[in-house]
Amino acid sequence: MPKSAVYNGSFLESFYDDGELTVVTFAKGVTSIGYSAFQECSSLAAITIPDGVTSIGSYAFRECSSLAAITIPEGVTTIGNGAFYKCWDLTAITIPNGVTLIDNITFYDCSSLAAITIPDGVTSIGRGAFGRCSSIAAITIPDGVTMIGESAFFGCSSLAAITIPDGVTSIGGGTFAECTSLAAITIPDSVTSIGFSAFMGCSTLTKLFLSPAVSIGENCFEDCTALISAAAHQNMSTVEDLLHSRWHRILERVTVLSCLKALLEDQPRRSDRLKRKRLDGDEVVALQGTKAFKRLPKVMWRVILEFL
Repeated sequence: MPKSAVYNGSFLESFYDDGELTVVTFAKGVTSIGYSAFQECSSLAAITIPDGVTSIGSYAFRECSSLAAITIPEGVTTIGNGAFYKCWDLTAITIPNGVTLIDNITFYDCSSLAAITIPDGVTSIGRGAFGRCSSIAAITIPDGVTMIGESAFFGCSSLAAITIPDGVTSIGGGTFAECTSLAAITIPDSVTSIGFSAFMGCSTLTKLFLSPAVSIGENCFEDCTALISAAAHQNMSTVEDLLHSRWHRILERVTVLSCLKALLEDQPRRSDRLKRKRLDGDEVVALQGTKAFKRLPKVMWRVILEFL
């Protein structure tokens, strides 16, 4: 027979490890859910938190392994660390707009969590906040976020797309480690450091865009087999060498094209026609004999043609 209970919100009130509890109602006037209030209530499948509640304590629903649905009211501004840790059946959740911090391990190992909405007011994502959320395929990080903690998305094996906002200045150790479906990621120029093992085990990662000035931690790309293969193909000893080389090639090409533009601008009106042509095939011949062609070394032309 289903077991029900009324939560009064009194200090240290808890239904910890009550495996028979299936239905919870809240007494009038409850404003907070305390520490470990429903931890390990393994039969609790759904819960609706009333409008008057403003805070959910640490580990409040930790290891509620059958909890598949929960409604959090807009008035909630604080969700404690580990609040939904290992809620394996939880498939979707909407975080209220008043929340500014996704605390440490809040949703760690919520392996069925496939849809989550992070509000624009969030500025910080804590350590391991979404670690091992293996069903999340895409997530949008709000522009206001400035800090992403260590292992925040560790083991999100279905994560294929993510955008890091411009305000983020550092990416912690292990942040995207073992994200085995992540194929491409753009790291904004605002990021100055990437921690140890940040992308370790991202075996399908083939495209990584980042500033050449960023500091890269130890083992950052360990077991990134696709990137390692790309490095080996170009006789680079490490992925870091590959990325460094790519940036130098891009800068060299930009410099060369800038020189070409300056040279062509010095030419008579005939150069206007030449500038509109593609520099490939027979159309390269049209440049032969011009001052611009003679003043550019052959190696620079090869770089130009490769770039175009």
